[in-house]
Amino acid sequence: MLIGDVARRSGVSARMLRHYDSLGLVRPTGRTDAGYREYSTEDIRRIFHIESLRSLGLSLREVGRALDDPGFTPSELVDDLIRQTRERIAAETELLTRLGRIGAAEPAGWEDVLQTVALLQALGSKSAGTRQRAALSSVDEVPVPVEALVEAALSETDPNVAGALRWALAQSGGGGLALLAEGLGSPAAEVRQRAVQCVAEIPEGAATALLRDALANPDIVVRRYAALALGARGVADAVPTLVGMIVEEANDVDAADALSALASRPALADQIAGRLVDRLADGTVDSSARRRLTQALADIPGTTASRALADLSHDDDRAVALTAAYILGIREAR
Repeated sequence: MLIGDVARRSGVSARMLRHYDSLGLVRPTGRTDAGYREYSTEDIRRIFHIESLRSLGLSLREVGRALDDPGFTPSELVDDLIRQTRERIAAETELLTRLGRIGAAEPAGWEDVLQTVALLQALGSKSAGTRQRAALSSVDEVPVPVEALVEAALSETDPNVAGALRWALAQSGGGGLALLAEGLGSPAAEVRQRAVQCVAEIPEGAATALLRDALANPDIVVRRYAALALGARGVADAVPTLVGMIVEEANDVDAADALSALASRPALADQIAGRLVDRLADGTVDSSARRRLTQALADIPGTTASRALADLSHDDDRAVALTAAYILGIREAR
């Protein structure tokens, strides 16, 4: 079969067939009576083999090696192709994400596009100072898409940069809450904790609702962050977790302060005092935890707290009794 016929039937151009010939990949093995080169059935079969291997992403050099090297092992090459393909997909996905974020920023002109690209690159910098400046400038200059801020905040390990990113998210109007909700369900504990810290700094009502949901999160650290934030917002649902933090000596001072803030509402004061008293009566609570619970009663107004302190001033545990008597004396002096 002459080169023109092969080109028509195989879909490989005559020019490419000549290129294959020059590389030694496929050399026509026959000759016509007129002296023209003629492809045999075996030559055509090899052409299809070449095209099949090229479709997998192999270079012509790799194709030649695969077809002619008796010691060639395809598994290594296939593994390498898989790695290269994954790297290419990752790079293309990153590019697609970046383009989507630039589009979401609705740039008015190329200057805005370039500024957005610069900020996105700065957020991914190896320099903590550069990342922090990018987070802070994202509010006053060309806005960084909120998706990029959330992604950066959930992966940031430097505390100063993380604080700047949380502030920037808080200024964004809560647009990243849906993504932060996904972060709260992450399999990585550090991501869950960063997510709840971000939500805690967003003042919108939707953020408060998300923090309420976080009180049931399987991660106890997430529950504690949520409780502290909700306590500052005056949400009574946080009380059981806050009392538990005092017992477990986990940010117990902050938890006691949050309970005190909540107890400034008369409707909650006796409820909080009652819960503290219930834990004090729990026989499984050790002496140091009972002392912390007694100290927490100091800033809880109302008769329930006062009666509890009067009873505790006669407690069998001397440390608890002395603590209660001291607090009671201060309250009476007021």
